[in-house]
Amino acid sequence: MAYENKNFGENRNNESLFSKRIKAGKRRTYFFDVRSTRGNDYFITITESKKRFDDNGYDRHKMFLYKEDFNKFLNALTETVNYVKTDLMPDFDFDAYNHDQENEEGSIVSDSVVSEAAEDSSGVDEWKM
Repeated sequence: MAYENKNFGENRNNESLFSKRIKAGKRRTYFFDVRSTRGNDYFITITESKKRFDDNGYDRHKMFLYKEDFNKFLNALTETVNYVKTDLMPDFDFDAYNHDQENEEGSIVSDSVVSEAAEDSSGVDEWKM
């Protein structure tokens, strides 16, 4: 059944309201997108896109993250990454993998600035979209 939802606003096709792309190696890309529901609520989709070895397209895996889980997800991710960095690999130079990359508007964005913000979990309760 098709219908037009007038409360859906400008985002009728479930288009992304905000998007961040992270290239990870030669074959993997991660997309973080903010989308809206029909009821004008918001959620995040995290998509991993991997180029197939036979060059016949991409495999995509998508995860949906809802607002009630944002803080729990961010806390668990931060705790997990910090465990690897401090307990399992304390001598590894993770900053060696910080590369400057071009954002959507053509400006250069330093990944080190992004990673420093992500490592500071003290403001998780204040984290907003």
